[in-house]
Amino acid sequence: MLEKERQDKDIQKQESDVSITRQSTFFAVRTTAGQELNVLLMLEVRAKTLDLPIYSIVSLPNLKGYVVMETPGLHVVYEAIRGLKHVKGRASGTLKWEDLESLLKPKPLIDMLKEGEEVEIIAGPFRGMKARVVSVDKVKNEVSLNVLEASYPLTITVPVDYIRLAKRE
Repeated sequence: MLEKERQDKDIQKQESDVSITRQSTFFAVRTTAGQELNVLLMLEVRAKTLDLPIYSIVSLPNLKGYVVMETPGLHVVYEAIRGLKHVKGRASGTLKWEDLESLLKPKPLIDMLKEGEEVEIIAGPFRGMKARVVSVDKVKNEVSLNVLEASYPLTITVPVDYIRLAKRE
């Protein structure tokens, strides 16, 4: 008798463990460009008040005009975005995790650097100075720079961690 009860409890536990795993899909919601953060915050409030099963809401800086939602189905997306300001609609289809992952992972700075680009030195004795990239050594993870604020031509070699890209126009 005890053995049968134990087996029944084990079966119930396995069934409850299966129900914990969630099946979710990523959907892109089209928004007014520049209003992604506002839409994201409104979606968060709506998800909490209506108790919607929205697992995550992401606004990517390199994906202007879109907010990505992780939900179990399309009906949840329509319920969440209904009547919200700055929402222009839902993009057709779903997103794959692989596509999102490529947008989420930052690219290493050394891969983005090119010769002739202007950078700012953020560490070391030349901290705060502007410089121009002369060469990039990906193997050693170093960059040769020509310091622009020096009174004579000064070329230095620093680790990539010591620099950041100057703001592009």
